[in-house]
Amino acid sequence: MRVLDTIADSLKKGQAHPTTVMNALIEADNQGGKNALRDLEEHLLRSARALKERQHPHAELAHAWLHATRMYLINYYVLETETPAAAPVRKRTLFPLPRRLVI
Repeated sequence: MRVLDTIADSLKKGQAHPTTVMNALIEADNQGGKNALRDLEEHLLRSARALKERQHPHAELAHAWLHATRMYLINYYVLETETPAAAPVRKRTLFPLPRRLVI
C-alpha cells in the first residue's frame, strides 16, 4: 500500500504536511474504502504504541496520523450513516414560557 510508504517517509522526516495527510487518506479510501481505512487505523494504533514505548522522537507524529485517520472515518463514514435525531417533544405547561425556556 503506497499510503504506508507515505506515512513511513513522513515519520522519517519528522513532519507531515496537512495536504499530504489528506491525500494519503483519500488514496486509501479510494483503494479499499472503509475497510482499508479501518486496517490503516489498526496498523497506526499498533505502530504509535510501539514508537511511544521505544521513546521514538516522532512518536507524536504517528499519533497525529492515527488521529487524522480517525477523524477522516468519523467525518466521511460515521456521520453519513447516522439517522437524524427525532424532534424534541415539547411538554405542555399551565402558563406560557419564554421560547428559549420551553422544554
